[in-house]
Amino acid sequence: MNDSAPQQQQKKILLVTAHPEPRSLTTSLAAFATEHLRAAGHEVRVSDLYAMKWKATVDADDFPDEPGDGRLHVMAASERATLAGRLSADVAAEQEKVRWSDAVILQFPMWWFSMPAILKGWVDRVFTAGFGYGPTLPPPYSESALGGRRALVSVTAGARESSFSDRGIHGRLADVLHPVQHGLFWFTGMTPLEPFGVYRANDLPEERFEAAKREYARRLDGLFTDAPVPYRTLTGGDYDHDMRLLPGVETPGTSGLDLHVRPHS
Repeated sequence: MNDSAPQQQQKKILLVTAHPEPRSLTTSLAAFATEHLRAAGHEVRVSDLYAMKWKATVDADDFPDEPGDGRLHVMAASERATLAGRLSADVAAEQEKVRWSDAVILQFPMWWFSMPAILKGWVDRVFTAGFGYGPTLPPPYSESALGGRRALVSVTAGARESSFSDRGIHGRLADVLHPVQHGLFWFTGMTPLEPFGVYRANDLPEERFEAAKREYARRLDGLFTDAPVPYRTLTGGDYDHDMRLLPGVETPGTSGLDLHVRPHS
């Protein structure tokens, strides 16, 4: 081995996974991703939410200093607790992992066109005001609060891939995942990549599992080099003061969610 050969720069990656069955495809893909990234020299932390018995609901227990006899204003209470360093210990620990990371991967099964409730609860509780968004932080939809981090969704779905296409009955995968890609990642400043999907996941024969791992490995290898989704920035001159896209900015014929993606040059 040539000791002078250039080494890939080590990165720090947080993988958050959510499935109640330890032998599930989701868990297997999370384990594969962890092993593959570590073999490439990266440092990986894993938050397995079911194994952690993660509390999914936001409530007053998240903000220990809030008076118990008043009305709970979640955004204001979460901002006060965040800025004072007084969040509940489990939330604070997950926020530290996000701050530590250079990239965040969410690994989950698609249930009812969204993420499992336990993962949505992780988002609700961890991305507090003062951490992921809010008036004390830079504007959203830009290199804002959590800028500088890559983000990847890896999802399993029982349906066939064609049903998640432009003419598929479920809609394009990117559109179904828009609340995560644009509304979580890009809103908080993280840079999302195109999502990775494994389809017909309820009955996946070994040869298709091996093919899925090969494709996943390719996507993981490009975590820091693949071109991200080119979402428009709120502060880049494309939107007015009411956060509406200015007329004529888009390529003629563009509509729907594609309006918020910069056209290819």
